[in-house]
Amino acid sequence: MSATIRSFSSLYLATLLMVLAAGLLTTYLGLRLAAIDVSKIWIGAMMSAYYLGLVAGSKIGHRLIARVGHIRAFVATAGIVTASALGHALIDDLNVWLLLRLMVGICMMCQYMVLESWLNEQADSKNRGTVFASYMIVSYLGLVLGQGAMSLNPELTIKPLLLVAICFALCIVPLALTRRIHPQPMRPAPLKIKTFWLKVPQSLTTIALAGMIVGSFYGLAPAFAAAQGMNTEQVAAYMATTVIAGLLAQWPMGKLSDRIRRSRLIRTNTVLLGTLVLGMAVLPLSGYLQLVFTFCFGVLAFTLYPLATALANQNIEQDERVALSATILLTFGLGASTGPLIASAFMQFGGSRMLYAFMALVAALLFLRLTQVNYQQKQQEKSQPKDYVMASGDLVSSPLAAALDPRVDQATAQQQLMAEPEVVVAEPGQGVQQELVFETEPVASSETAEPVPPQTEQVTTAPDDPTPVASKDNKTS
Repeated sequence: MSATIRSFSSLYLATLLMVLAAGLLTTYLGLRLAAIDVSKIWIGAMMSAYYLGLVAGSKIGHRLIARVGHIRAFVATAGIVTASALGHALIDDLNVWLLLRLMVGICMMCQYMVLESWLNEQADSKNRGTVFASYMIVSYLGLVLGQGAMSLNPELTIKPLLLVAICFALCIVPLALTRRIHPQPMRPAPLKIKTFWLKVPQSLTTIALAGMIVGSFYGLAPAFAAAQGMNTEQVAAYMATTVIAGLLAQWPMGKLSDRIRRSRLIRTNTVLLGTLVLGMAVLPLSGYLQLVFTFCFGVLAFTLYPLATALANQNIEQDERVALSATILLTFGLGASTGPLIASAFMQFGGSRMLYAFMALVAALLFLRLTQVNYQQKQQEKSQPKDYVMASGDLVSSPLAAALDPRVDQATAQQQLMAEPEVVVAEPGQGVQQELVFETEPVASSETAEPVPPQTEQVTTAPDDPTPVASKDNKTS
């Protein structure tokens, strides 16, 4: 395992620095906008613009990487993200900030595509699980470190933005100096949105609504915590606790999903999450009790996406998984881009606690939809006959039909298979569709006592007629 991690150390280090900077920038902007008392709609719009950029970047990133290669694409987009982060310090216009968040989303999606496609191509079947598990751990660790960096700079000055720019600039270095073989150019993954919505409706519905919940949390939870009277260090601890909970829950939830039906586990998770966030919206929580609640929130909210992804992959064919991955990313991005906008509207008119009330509403809608789809699928299964195998053609009159019918016990089926078959003689010009060959036992005639020699039925085909014609060694009886 250590050798595998060392072999991909340059990619992991680039991921750590990039995600650290992204997490720090998101929390900083949420606190900065809350400090200057802007409308909650603007805070939600900032986060929605970021996720909208992620969706658009999936298409732009494919073309850019195919045109200039992985390393050049990563360097170019990292430079744009660095400039965009510093732009927040130079310009205070919220419209410009909205555009900068969109650019950050587009460029970071390209960076994610470079790293993940590189890992996916050069990891083999023996260490693929270890490679991507390590990648996810590094990503969560970067998010936690980003919140920790925010607590080290409690004043909302230019210092956090400078640290963001430094991390984005330094993440270029490991890839620029790597000795690993460069990956092959990427091929665009096809989108089959309608096909997969019909095949795996429970999975994609869960991914879309989980995107709304997670996007709302990352974009608006810092503003919620600040409205509850937390200072910058406490906000950073609140966010870090939630992210750590999501990280720790991945492995045990994955093991649990191998023993319990994933569709049932998702519905149970949704009910618990809805109850929890409703309590967070209503109860006057504070101090350590609030950290306990947000820890449980991280366990439930951050495991919906992997559970739904696993459920989707178990119900499709191997050659469809690339297209499914593209559809999943698009679905999650759309959900994450719309969630903060709607949640910010709730908060604008009902107060900061409406963030979790919105999440409770989303969880209730998700549970109702999952229950409806599950009921429809069970009804379809019941309508399909399962107690017999439908046969057609000459197989119905064949002794083999008894062997295929599960209602017939084995002894009866064996008796019918050993029974003497009826010899079928074709009329002139007609064919016999049953192509079974049997050897008959001697049969005594009622008119003569002389035994009749055994006759073997053979199947021949007329030259001008493709229909098989039965004969008996070219003899007539």
